[in-house]
Amino acid sequence: MVFNRFKRLLAADAPSTAAAPQGTRLYAIGDIHGRDDLLGALHALIATDLRDNPPQKAEIIYLGDYIDRGADSQKVIDRLIHFKETFPAVKPIFLKGNHEDAMLNFLLDYAIGREWLMYGGQATLYSYGVPLYDFQGATPTVLQSLQEQLRGLLPASHLEFLQRLPLHYESGDYFFAHAGVNPLLRLEEQHHADLLWIRDDFLRSSKNFGKIVVHGHTISRTPEFKHNRIGVDTGAYATGTLTAVVLEGTTQRVLQT
Repeated sequence: MVFNRFKRLLAADAPSTAAAPQGTRLYAIGDIHGRDDLLGALHALIATDLRDNPPQKAEIIYLGDYIDRGADSQKVIDRLIHFKETFPAVKPIFLKGNHEDAMLNFLLDYAIGREWLMYGGQATLYSYGVPLYDFQGATPTVLQSLQEQLRGLLPASHLEFLQRLPLHYESGDYFFAHAGVNPLLRLEEQHHADLLWIRDDFLRSSKNFGKIVVHGHTISRTPEFKHNRIGVDTGAYATGTLTAVVLEGTTQRVLQT
């Protein structure tokens, strides 16, 4: 159910000299996890923000984890595919999350299915019309059947969308990735697994990465603004709070459902 009330624009308590490209407003959206209702509500807030104070250019960066856990993964992917119907003049950037990566791996190898199902994949299967199973006791035969059913029910446009997701994006003084970066490597040297899965080594690092890293993946009660990173995952699937950080010039603010 879409909440009837929205939090007001929040000023980010995070002094920073990082800047978005001149004349461009960046919206970075945290983990959606099947909450199409919240994504629709956040899109409405962004549309109002654009209308009330139009920028020269705007980009919306989605930080991955569109699927799993919430009830409407299929609807989320559909909404993203038809992005231009809502924002015809805005550039979208859709990044890959670890949950999209896991789903694609399951489509190739059903043996990893129990692990994916355990952390939310069952909700995605159900959203595409695959009946629910007791996945904890799923045999290889059952997992193979689930894989075959998903292959048959997944629209070609959805598979193409998932397969083409990039791992990172840069704009101005900001570097966007789903999970974060490996502090031991330069931004241009980052590995696939770290961009999708890293947690503690990145979160605990005080290193200046060269750019502010904007990421999701790790849930926090409120958006986290640090000197070297901004965390945008506020646990939408469980909390009802889907967050977008808005970066323009050297300002940082927040929109939330």
